[in-house]
Amino acid sequence: MSADRRAVYAGSGWGARLRSHRRAFADARARLRAAPLASLATLSAVALALLLPLLFGLGLANALRFAGHLAASGEIAVFLAPGTTADEAEALARRLRERGDVVAVQVRTPEEGLAEFRQMSDLAGALELLEGNPLPFVLLLSPAGEADSLVAALATEPGVEGVHHDAAWRARLEAWLGLGRRLVAVLALLLAAGALLVVGNTVRLDLAARRDEIELMQLLGAEDADIRRPMLWFGLLLGLLSGALALTGALAVGAVLWPVIAGLAATYAGGFAPAGPGLAGVAGVLAAAAALGWLGARVAAGHYLRTSRPPPA
Repeated sequence: MSADRRAVYAGSGWGARLRSHRRAFADARARLRAAPLASLATLSAVALALLLPLLFGLGLANALRFAGHLAASGEIAVFLAPGTTADEAEALARRLRERGDVVAVQVRTPEEGLAEFRQMSDLAGALELLEGNPLPFVLLLSPAGEADSLVAALATEPGVEGVHHDAAWRARLEAWLGLGRRLVAVLALLLAAGALLVVGNTVRLDLAARRDEIELMQLLGAEDADIRRPMLWFGLLLGLLSGALALTGALAVGAVLWPVIAGLAATYAGGFAPAGPGLAGVAGVLAAAAALGWLGARVAAGHYLRTSRPPPA
């Protein structure tokens, strides 16, 4: 039977393997083209299962970048006591610049603060009623790393009226992002299982429809690998095309939401811009989709061949 198989499947060795894979790839491509509507429905179902975790993953990745951007640019505002002179403010700023946990210190004068308030349309009228400039000197510090201990030390500095640092909401943001990571992982696993079932069921139905053809191939000496190989290529192509369709859907969703998200992010942290998956992300999505399709086809084909094999005489 081995000699018959070599005669039918064009010999042995690497050349025969390449020819066999080439035929299997052509067979898988022909199956996709033979029923375009059914193939499109299967592709859409798998692509949707891939699109949802892809969108959530991109959203989470941008949220993590946004949180890191806020942490990197999160300034500490040190309000000096009323009556502090410019020389005293500069002296304190020079002393703080020598600290290892401070990256930079900017001195904002009362005049600069007043000019900034005048640019706010809802406060411009109220400022006209004030006599003089009630605003104090403010030091804007850029911390190097964790800022809790720095905030506590700044509050004890002589001449400091108050210290403002939004640390609590950053901690809450990190907690929500941690929950988001867990939810995205669970969602990805559930939808990946759904994609496996869709591909596996498609391959199972195709194998059942070709029962007579498979029996004839077995009579001619075909082994399980010869029967399984076109199905593996079919599943791999199905997954690869579904991954490309999911990326196209993510691009369309991003094009609609991008201006709104970028404008919202700019109000919280200037200079931040949302990012897409990048070349590495695109390659990862396509590879994962192809692997899911291959695995679904492998499981379905293996189960079919085990259950359909006639009992030994």
